[in-house]
Amino acid sequence: MKIQRACIQLFLMLVLLPAGKLTAQNFIQILPGDSPEMIVKKAARVCPSDRQAAWQELEFTVFVHFGMNTFTNREWGVKGTQASVFNPTALDAEQWVKTAKMAGARLLIMVAKHHDGFCLWPSKYTDYTVKNSPWKNGNGDVMAEVAAACKKHGIKLGVYLSPWDINSPIYGTDEYNVHFRNQLTELLTNYGPVDEVWFDGACGEGPNGKRQVYDWHDYYNTIRSLQPQAVIAIMGPDVRWVGTESGYGRETEWSVVPLSSASNDSIAARSQQAELTEGTFNPPGNMMEEDLGSREKILRAKTLIWYPSEVDVSIRPGWFYHAGQDSLVKSPEQLVDIWYSSVGRNSVLLLNLPPDQRGLIHKNDIAALKGMRKILDATFTHNLADMSTITRNDSVILLEMPSPVFFDRVMLCENFRNGQRVEAFQVEIWNGNTWQEIARGTTIGYKRLLRFAPVNTSRARLRIFSSRDVPEITEFGLYKAP
Repeated sequence: MKIQRACIQLFLMLVLLPAGKLTAQNFIQILPGDSPEMIVKKAARVCPSDRQAAWQELEFTVFVHFGMNTFTNREWGVKGTQASVFNPTALDAEQWVKTAKMAGARLLIMVAKHHDGFCLWPSKYTDYTVKNSPWKNGNGDVMAEVAAACKKHGIKLGVYLSPWDINSPIYGTDEYNVHFRNQLTELLTNYGPVDEVWFDGACGEGPNGKRQVYDWHDYYNTIRSLQPQAVIAIMGPDVRWVGTESGYGRETEWSVVPLSSASNDSIAARSQQAELTEGTFNPPGNMMEEDLGSREKILRAKTLIWYPSEVDVSIRPGWFYHAGQDSLVKSPEQLVDIWYSSVGRNSVLLLNLPPDQRGLIHKNDIAALKGMRKILDATFTHNLADMSTITRNDSVILLEMPSPVFFDRVMLCENFRNGQRVEAFQVEIWNGNTWQEIARGTTIGYKRLLRFAPVNTSRARLRIFSSRDVPEITEFGLYKAP
């Protein structure tokens, strides 16, 4: 089959073959009698929910860590720091949002409260907030300014709210779970649409020496009720942590992974089924292993879920601003390398940009982001396979260009909304005498970016060696880095 295309996006959909009564959904049960072939077929039909798919398509998001630690030169807060310490002199939330947008980010997650418990909005449930700081004479609201800036500049808003609170006198009690839900409700009702709620699992001691048992299901239900479009990330059922803060994802990144099963108790099993349907289940097992979703893993599973990876990293060594790190900002080249190893490996990149004590993102950080964006734009603006003739034959896709092209990057994308299927592939070029391998890989998923030494050819092909069902490739692009 040959198709002549004249657009950048190469839509190479392979027709989906029927597979019995299987339907696409973001979780699926494995039955005792399912054969290995049926389990693999079922895994291919697990697909993202609408909110998960919209989140994946963001590709690049930013974190903003700003608060008490910015002024105490710490990473994790301490008990007893007074609200009077918080006093930025030139806070400009628009500068944060415009910087994020310039870099290509599509969502900004604001750290509304870190572990120290200081709230960047005037919460009515505690006095430890901006309302008791000298900033704007206690009349400021950082969250309101960030939300307004996001709306003005077309960036989606996310919030980070730390369940751990080292200053709350009720931390470690049942009352604290109600308190936390009340604060979460404030953030999800007073600032417009919120598209990501980010929790980590930190659980240290409060001022009373107690640790908290977090009521995750109550938190999840609150979010689903108030902002149903929001993904719940990391300690949540929609998005998982890649397992490292280096910015580098796995070479093989499956979005379909096993879920730890409920006990044999029928009530527990029914409860898990309801939580799966509602999207309020606890995150499954150990999600930091190198192999999360191989055939070996899924063949032992009782339930398979769509649980994609987010890769987080800070542009500096620390998550909060420290003047001593002004010379340690990641270079444009380092940021681009992280891009290939996160966005280019079926993950979403979450890059932290910490404002300084003025309340501004430092010029060094901005310069690095501009350099990163310049390299990425120069690389991916023009698909050199734009005018190719495409031939599809089984699991081989051939591109034939009108004349030879010089390239060193390949972009591959699956129709991830229909599931993730490709397990092994190879990219080859015709060197005039034979087909020559230039890159190979395992998973593709939402996006796979491949780098190699420059080659010159008029013919390139993608060979898929293993797939869980008929592969659906939506893009096979050729690019040249500057």
